[in-house]
Amino acid sequence: TLFLDEIGEISPKMQIDLLRVLEEKKITSIGSREPVDVDFRLISATSRDLGKGITDGNFREDFFYRINVITIDIPPLKKRKEDIPLLIQHFLEKYGHETTKQVDRVTRDAMELLKRYDWPGNVRELENAVERAVVLSKSRTLGIKDFAFLRSSPAPLSRPLSLQEVEKQHIQQILEEYDWNVTQASKALEINRVTLHKKIKRFNLERRP
Repeated sequence: TLFLDEIGEISPKMQIDLLRVLEEKKITSIGSREPVDVDFRLISATSRDLGKGITDGNFREDFFYRINVITIDIPPLKKRKEDIPLLIQHFLEKYGHETTKQVDRVTRDAMELLKRYDWPGNVRELENAVERAVVLSKSRTLGIKDFAFLRSSPAPLSRPLSLQEVEKQHIQQILEEYDWNVTQASKALEINRVTLHKKIKRFNLERRP
């Protein structure tokens, strides 16, 4: 199974290439001249109106009809808030594992806050909010204070990479506070030294002059 997210963003040339693969069921590897048979199921997703894309000339009509075999319309998160608790639990497990932090619960008041919020950025915004709360939390249980940014300023969550920027700034601040002593900084962040080294490399962090 091949999943292509935001398929409405791919270039016209890529649409032609994918259409050819879907029609011929063959691909040619880079550096090779021999086609190879492939057998896969394509699942794609988009937040764009592909019909409008066809009208505007940004999306090929033949490619659209080739991929549009079965359509599943998923309503925005604000219209299916009963899914929020399950999604939150999933993201807690995901980012608890990635950060090696034991954050596995949300208070009842915090859950009510999250269910009342309209989530203009849909599931991605919810995931970013949970990840941000897990990264910055000092407790196993997330409360209203951990999601205060949703009430005071929801707009920044829609900015690309806003969560990564928050995490980067927080790690930089802790490292500076402990004079770049990785052992002490990792304890303050409640992550192990290996994870901290990976994040330093990932965010390209350096000691400030």
